Amino acid sequence: MDISITRNQSPKAKPTDASQLGFGKVFTDHMFLMDYDRANGWHDARIVPYGDISISPASTVLHYGAEVFEGLKAYRRPDGEIQLFRPRDNFARMNDSAERLCLPELDGEFCLKALKMLINLDRDWVPSAEGASLYIRPFLFGNDPFLGVHTVNRCVFCIILSPSGSYYKEGVNPVRIMIETRDVRAVRGGTGYAKCGGNYAASMRAGEKAEQKGYAQVLWLDGVERKYVEEVGSMNVMFKISGVVVTPKLTGSVLPGITRRSCIALLKNWGLPVEERLLSVDELKQAVQEGTLEEAWGTGTAAVVSPIGELCVEDVPYIVNGGRIGPVTQKLYDELTSIQWGKKPDEFGWTELVK
Repeated sequence: MDISITRNQSPKAKPTDASQLGFGKVFTDHMFLMDYDRANGWHDARIVPYGDISISPASTVLHYGAEVFEGLKAYRRPDGEIQLFRPRDNFARMNDSAERLCLPELDGEFCLKALKMLINLDRDWVPSAEGASLYIRPFLFGNDPFLGVHTVNRCVFCIILSPSGSYYKEGVNPVRIMIETRDVRAVRGGTGYAKCGGNYAASMRAGEKAEQKGYAQVLWLDGVERKYVEEVGSMNVMFKISGVVVTPKLTGSVLPGITRRSCIALLKNWGLPVEERLLSVDELKQAVQEGTLEEAWGTGTAAVVSPIGELCVEDVPYIVNGGRIGPVTQKLYDELTSIQWGKKPDEFGWTELVK
């Protein structure tokens, strides 16, 4: 399929101060769009000026949440080239999410081709400042213009780009996390492993409550027994207990994070033991009390690695590593960001140049 390009004839002024970018507030001049219907499959692939999308008020996505999305970044290397980090994994996960919500599968290689074309067109928007990057948001939604509850027949796939500032403006400082004991994010057999909007909407109430109490994010527990740790807000989570890195196993209610997978690969490459298993809150509390919980951190696209300095369980605070970032957490952050920004060789084949 060919990709048509309609250039923006009124390009916007590009930001000059990366420290003022924030996250997801500024968008580039162009976006990629592609349509789907059952009769024709995917068609009309196009790059057009960034702008509003017109849909019917009866559109499936508005009433039944037929939507999935991804998040990845493009990085400006020291030599000025632009590279992506594990983009094929993002499109593969997007297809897993789409299958769960009965949305049509995408051709990952074609999507990657379209993404590279889009970035090349807007390559001057990729920041050069330390820690800044170009955030990439592919999303897919059902667009049937009638209200019956049914499998989606019409869809739209879109990619938008947003230059974003450094996640850590004041250094990589540990965050305070509240363990949620009332609400649940997902259950096995549900959509927990899919990256869909409904999962995030369901997390808002607990997240707002945590924020009111001064906590950065919520640590979710399993939806059945309410005792096993699953993930932290928009991140997977890891704990170093007695020299072993423990992370919740992927049971179907935890998002299979690409940064999570990368951290596990690095840890094993360094010879550190890693266990993917069920981990209860009681085990965590006991580890804190016995002094064996040495470090804790979250992993995700936005933060890369985010150290955890405090866990709060039913209003009781448990301090991790004296509230400081630990050596393994710091090493993971340094290694991953060096690979992503092209500051050191990529021995794993994770990065890909945008040409």
